[in-house]
Amino acid sequence: MDSVLSDRERLFRDTVAEFAESRVAPLVADMDRNAEYDPRLVRDLFAQGLMGIEVPEAYGGLGAGLLDVVLAIEQLARVDPAIAVLVDVQNALLAAALVRYGTGDQKRRFLPTLAGGVVGSFALSEAEAGSDAFAMTTRAEPAPGGYRIHGEKAWITSAHEAGVFLVCARTGADARTPALTMFLVDRDSDGLRIGSRIDKLGIRASSTCDVTFDGVFVPEENVLGRAGQGMQIAVEALNIGKLGIAAQLVGLAEGALGHALAYAERRAQFGHPIAAFQGVRFPLARLRVEVDAARLTLYQTTRALTDGPDDPRQRLRDTAGAKLLASEVAERVASHALETFGGSGFTTACPAEKYYRDAKIGKIYEGTSNVQLRTIAATVFSVPEATEAVSTKGTRP
Repeated sequence: MDSVLSDRERLFRDTVAEFAESRVAPLVADMDRNAEYDPRLVRDLFAQGLMGIEVPEAYGGLGAGLLDVVLAIEQLARVDPAIAVLVDVQNALLAAALVRYGTGDQKRRFLPTLAGGVVGSFALSEAEAGSDAFAMTTRAEPAPGGYRIHGEKAWITSAHEAGVFLVCARTGADARTPALTMFLVDRDSDGLRIGSRIDKLGIRASSTCDVTFDGVFVPEENVLGRAGQGMQIAVEALNIGKLGIAAQLVGLAEGALGHALAYAERRAQFGHPIAAFQGVRFPLARLRVEVDAARLTLYQTTRALTDGPDDPRQRLRDTAGAKLLASEVAERVASHALETFGGSGFTTACPAEKYYRDAKIGKIYEGTSNVQLRTIAATVFSVPEATEAVSTKGTRP
């Protein structure tokens, strides 16, 4: 894999890997148990520049590229997928959208804070608008000097820690007018309420909360892009976001596989390390190839998104494919890694157990596997998808 990275990219990757081993690894078990990030670690992430990787140096960031974002998420997820989610949302959704669509004033006001100490959150999903995200009912009504937002967002990552939210709301006249707009909303805005943390199976340190907007006023200058451009911004943000999730899952798979390989070499049965038996070594060898394939797909897709032709359909297919492949590989690796540990794998003392819990969300958030397949199929077939069930009445069995 080193052959597809430049010397600078390899150095950056290795630097993040060392940080993950030295600073993140000792805190993983406690953060998972307590279901919250260690605040010292969050401060360290900012100090290392990992919360503003793509943010230009003029605004306090590292001024690096999208592949660097992917590399950082991957290396952090190798040790703890939950801390990788925090870095993912900050970089791949918040900072990326601001860098690409923000005005000069917005960049001056928001990018230094996002790179320097303020956590951001992306508020798109709603209780009845998950896979069909753009069926949202949260609305933004014109008001003197700006808009007032009414509605409730659900399953919002990093909401507990966030100081600023990127909120998507409907600005069209009604549900038949799909005009959406993106807003930058401060946490301390009147009428904004953050719900309790939702208790989850995996990535437990990452906060997930509902967020309510009760007539929250947002000034005109906090509209990201143009009014009505929200769908375009969201689609591009989610393209990048899918790469962030794919990076998290590739890192998770690498971490789980690493633990399984090491255990197979030190665990002895019948007078030999269990790695000496084909029943153990062949499945792990196959998973080694699958992880490498998922990583290479991720890197190639990231470079294409940055440097390739501006082909929206191809971008949708490539990012959906990278996320789909990584999620399936991560779940297989995490499951088999746990089984490699035998009975001890079923205990919370085993590192494979946490990877197994953390892996499941990969097929669900940032678009379920079926949503990714639907996206891919739309670019593969010229025949449109059926919109209603085909009747079998009157047909022969």
